[in-house]
Amino acid sequence: MKKLAAAAVFAMAGTASFAGGYSEPVIEAPVVVEETSSSSAGGYVVPLLILALVAAAVAAD
Repeated sequence: MKKLAAAAVFAMAGTASFAGGYSEPVIEAPVVVEETSSSSAGGYVVPLLILALVAAAVAAD
């Protein structure tokens, strides 16, 4: 009997949600944030450090 009552409640809730009719959902455009770096040589620092570490390791052998 409890399952019948629960089914009736869900059926009523489902029909009530369409009482106003269908309206298309509003989809907002995603916000794109472009990150800028303060240094123009920022892309070269890490590879140069790795190269220096590898060169130091080779020279130590």
